Amino acid sequence: MPQPDHISALGVPDPATLDEDLQAIWKKCVEKLGFVPNVYSTYSKRPLRLRNFMAMYNEIMFSESGLSKLEREMVAVVVSSANRCYYCLVAHGAAVRQLSGDAELGEMMALNYRVAKLDARQRAMLDFAWKLTTTPNLVDDADRDGLRALGLTEEDIFDLAETAAFFNLSNRMASATDMMPNKEYHRSDRGEGFVPPAPKKRK
Repeated sequence: MPQPDHISALGVPDPATLDEDLQAIWKKCVEKLGFVPNVYSTYSKRPLRLRNFMAMYNEIMFSESGLSKLEREMVAVVVSSANRCYYCLVAHGAAVRQLSGDAELGEMMALNYRVAKLDARQRAMLDFAWKLTTTPNLVDDADRDGLRALGLTEEDIFDLAETAAFFNLSNRMASATDMMPNKEYHRSDRGEGFVPPAPKKRK
């Protein structure tokens, strides 16, 4: 059964009506990815907020950090799993598959990261992201000390917390607008020869 056809339940502006700088970003996305991420289209309803959203996303996900790009994407998926955010699970699950070269890892992050074979540092990071998402009032010095004991610096802990916090924001906006992921994300980096299973016939 296909997902709904809309991008956002609140509608999205016609790209031709956007400012020139945003139209240039749309063109670059199509050239690089083959499509414009639906989160951009959804946020384009408020152009200034879209610019701020993109700037913050790029700073959190691409700036120099003790957390690798893959680790930050893993945090994004685990937070989205806790929040049951369809858009971000699909989009960032695809990013985990791409960066890791492991089609199974994205699924494990989405469904139950605890089954994945992770090192102690990564497991502690994801445990922290899960706790910060599900019971933020219970985060305390013991959690931060546990991360320090595994080699995370103060800056790393800040980056981890900010990544989790950003995707909590993103998840809630995606859920509130019923944002649908681009269908390309479903198919990406599944491994050579991947064929989706045929639907079972009803008896």
